[in-house]
Amino acid sequence: MDITLDKKDSNVASIKVKLNEADYQSKVNEKIKDYSKKAQIKGFRQGKVPQGLIKKMYGKSILVDEINHMVGHAIQDYIRDNELKILGEPIPNQQQIESVDWDNQVDFEFEYNIGLVDDFKVDLTKKVKVTEYEIDVNDKVIDQTIDDVRSQFGKMTNPEVSEEGDLLYGTLTQEGTDFSHDTTFDPSVLTKTNAKKFVGKKKGDVIALDLGKLFKEKSQQAAHLGKTPDEIEGMDLNFSFEVKNVNRRELAEVNQELFDKTFGPDTVSNEEEFRAKVADTISENYSRETTAWLNKTIQDELIKNTKIALPDGFLKDWLKLSSEGKVTDADLEKEYDIYADQLRWNLISGQVAKENEIKPEHEDIKAATQKMIEAQFRGSGLGQLADQMDSFVEHYLQGENGQNYMKMAEQVQEEKVLEFIKEKIEIKSKKVSLDEFKEIVNK
Repeated sequence: MDITLDKKDSNVASIKVKLNEADYQSKVNEKIKDYSKKAQIKGFRQGKVPQGLIKKMYGKSILVDEINHMVGHAIQDYIRDNELKILGEPIPNQQQIESVDWDNQVDFEFEYNIGLVDDFKVDLTKKVKVTEYEIDVNDKVIDQTIDDVRSQFGKMTNPEVSEEGDLLYGTLTQEGTDFSHDTTFDPSVLTKTNAKKFVGKKKGDVIALDLGKLFKEKSQQAAHLGKTPDEIEGMDLNFSFEVKNVNRRELAEVNQELFDKTFGPDTVSNEEEFRAKVADTISENYSRETTAWLNKTIQDELIKNTKIALPDGFLKDWLKLSSEGKVTDADLEKEYDIYADQLRWNLISGQVAKENEIKPEHEDIKAATQKMIEAQFRGSGLGQLADQMDSFVEHYLQGENGQNYMKMAEQVQEEKVLEFIKEKIEIKSKKVSLDEFKEIVNK
């Protein structure tokens, strides 16, 4: 067997494998012999089927399987032994494979294209500068949050005429079609101009709407029509909306009942404690958001400053091939740059972890899993369930044939890598209002 590497440029190459009859024939003969012992063919006792008959019946398929097996292992061994940094998986030269004459050829040559990544250097010094934001939890933010909580636990009423903040339930129809779909509009998520369309309306009123002007996101437009974004591509988005009901949530009273519903029984006992607890919760929630934004900023900065050339043509071919037709050229046109940046970050993160021996320890993985499960319990109102937590953690990590464990290990390693990076680069802190932070994130 002869294996050679043909570099077409710095990050695209092909591995060529040549086999002659001596490389594979003894193994093919062994397989035929093994088949003859196990085969059950009418007219022959098991173990007494002539090898010539097996060769005639199954020889070609045995040959194909054995050569594919040998070539596959040879390529993987070559990649490992030569420490090639490949991206994706080797792609076979399909035209060459289809031209093979399995009935008459005795010598074979196969070519597999591979994508490579050059060596790169990650600059983890104070030259890398990012900003960490801290949200100022002032009285305005606390008041807005308390109003949201009061609305959440308030009583739903159905007034005759809508006012600002009311939800309107009704039916969307379109002239000249038989389309009809019931939906609810929440004017609070619209611009002030668009929200005014829903004020002063009562049951039976009809409002002319252009969903394309109401919502920027196709997912929002589609949701109100009971369709997917793909289904509304090119669709006329002008509709008539007939009001069937006006829904208004009256704010709950600020009292012990609200305190208990929000934070659990006997957690707070007066309005002052309630406001303080709300402030702490806001800080905790926005701390997660600001941390996520800081992590994204760090990733973006390192991706921008780290020169990693990718074999774009190879990767696009590999993505289409590995998706079995699910990824189209149109998908790649829209999303390839996002994929490429995520791949660059994975390479950067992996190199930082390798160079600095950053590994996810089993106890770290268990702790991260417990934290995730506790958050799910809090979100569903189930409490801590501390006495069963170890069981929940073990059950989750053993799920999906070990894939859950690998997923949590990757998450822990990424968190460790980011914490390591934060110690090396320059991070400036800046306090901003909630509105300012939203503007920064939505730029």
